[in-house]
Amino acid sequence: MNENGKKKREWVKTAAIVFLSVMLVLTFFSNTIMNYSLPEVATQYVESGTITAKIRGSGVVESGAPYNVEVKESRKVSQVAVRVGDEVEKDTVLMYLEDAESTELQEAKTQLESLKAEYEKAIVTADTSASIINKVQTGNITSTESKVAQIDAYNNRIDALQSNIDAYNKRIAEIDTELGKLGEEPDTLAEQQEVNYCQGELSKVKAWAEDAKAKLDAAQGVLESVNSALKGAEDRVAACQKVYDDANTKHIALVTRQNTLNKKVEDGGTLTPEEESELAVLGGSVAAAGQEVNDAKAALDSANAELENTKATIATEREKATNDLTAAQTEHQNALTATTTWEIKLADAQRNLANKQAAGSAGSGQRETLKNEKADLTLALNKATTDKTDAEKELTDLLAGFAKEVDLSTLLTKIKDQEKVVEDLTAKSIGATITAPIAGTVTKLNVVAGETTAPGTPVAVMQPAGKGYTMSFSVTNEQAKRLSVGDVADLANAWRYDDVTVKLANIRPDTNEPGRKKLLTFDVSGNVTVGDTLNISVGQKSANYDLIVPNSAIREDNNGKFILIVESRPGPLNTRYIASRVDVEVLASDDTKSAISAALYGYEFVITTSTKPVEAGKQVRLSEG
Repeated sequence: MNENGKKKREWVKTAAIVFLSVMLVLTFFSNTIMNYSLPEVATQYVESGTITAKIRGSGVVESGAPYNVEVKESRKVSQVAVRVGDEVEKDTVLMYLEDAESTELQEAKTQLESLKAEYEKAIVTADTSASIINKVQTGNITSTESKVAQIDAYNNRIDALQSNIDAYNKRIAEIDTELGKLGEEPDTLAEQQEVNYCQGELSKVKAWAEDAKAKLDAAQGVLESVNSALKGAEDRVAACQKVYDDANTKHIALVTRQNTLNKKVEDGGTLTPEEESELAVLGGSVAAAGQEVNDAKAALDSANAELENTKATIATEREKATNDLTAAQTEHQNALTATTTWEIKLADAQRNLANKQAAGSAGSGQRETLKNEKADLTLALNKATTDKTDAEKELTDLLAGFAKEVDLSTLLTKIKDQEKVVEDLTAKSIGATITAPIAGTVTKLNVVAGETTAPGTPVAVMQPAGKGYTMSFSVTNEQAKRLSVGDVADLANAWRYDDVTVKLANIRPDTNEPGRKKLLTFDVSGNVTVGDTLNISVGQKSANYDLIVPNSAIREDNNGKFILIVESRPGPLNTRYIASRVDVEVLASDDTKSAISAALYGYEFVITTSTKPVEAGKQVRLSEG
């Protein structure tokens, strides 16, 4: 029993040793395998020292004051005379244009023809009198003062007539009141019917008179239009006759002078040097004057033919217009005569009615007097009303005439202005060029030979002589605090540029990232070209800092900038290394290092590189190098 118990204890002891040994070996190998699967990191001590901060950036050179060369017409370019980068003087030819009508010239001609057609249409309408056309064409339009005076005269006349009408109506109303107080009137039915009948007939003939007046005005307008056409042809004949007479007189004078000099030679006389010189050129002058006479005669014959053609064309129209005018005048006069007749008949009927009403009643004398007064007032009222209506119509016609005069004058002015536009554009259609409006450098050409210019679109861009260039780029607010306007920047690869200076001109918020960044704008001078990209560094401020780490150690995520440091923790068999996040603020940077502000003591290991992505709180292994 003792022997067996002893063996059993030894076996348990041996098994325990073996188990612990196996566990130790497995633990060792598992740690070793795990270590080789961890990210390998390179570290460096946080140190203190000096940082010389420089801010680096690049920007594209732009014109400080670009000048756009524009044209006002659509023209095809036949040749571009300059290249980008050329320095040119003011008025240097930049481009040659093809000899052709521009779109603007064609449109201007079309508009001119449209205005002329509109003018011709306006002067042949029935409401356009020959006097208005003559005033407009001679430039003798009615002045504003004259228009105002005529309008005021009509308004004053109309106001005076209205005052009379009001007074007549007031007195008639008073008479009616007084008659009412005198008692009932005798039976006056027949007389009243006569009055009513006369009033009805008077209304008819007044309407007839107005209609006849409208016909008369229309017939007068047609006849004036026809006569205006004939007068135009006669005026052209008179003008051509004067040209012919002047040319013939000139020709006769030259021939006479030539014959005089030739006769002097034939008679054996000697010509003076002036006479010989005169005789030498007289032959050509006589021939030219003769041709002028022939041309003037042909123009005169053409004008006469046109006059005869016009006479033949409008003869029937003129006869009809004259007959229509005569008939309209007769009808209008008959209507006026009928109006007067019925006004008299109405007055007689009203007077008879008044007398009848006054007869056989108390106060008949007073009644008769009032009735007669009322009849006279009614007649005066009717005439004042008619006169006012006529005056209002005359004023309307006057205003219409003034409006037509203004419309025609405006149209004629537009035609003259448009003729000037066509003349100017026509002059530009041959041998046209686009010249430099300023002295400077050509920085951009937007069209090539064969392309067409567009109004309002630059065909070229120039850098004015003496004006500088600019460039810009964005930096953080912290970087901007370390700069001042006037700082001179260093140019990378300066050997590639000839005497180029870059100076900080402006620091303002970057509108693309407001509140986070600043936009630096630099003045650039020297031998550069618009479109060049310049790499610069600016700022030269050295300072001592307690915490400095390599630039490769600085990381950033949505929460801001941070570094990862290595913290050691004891394990069962060896020491473990854990990455720990520390938020930082970058105070200054140079090409390799950055000064930071963070919750550090100053002797920590900071991770600079790793073989795999590293996360805070995860285990890492240190590089053996």
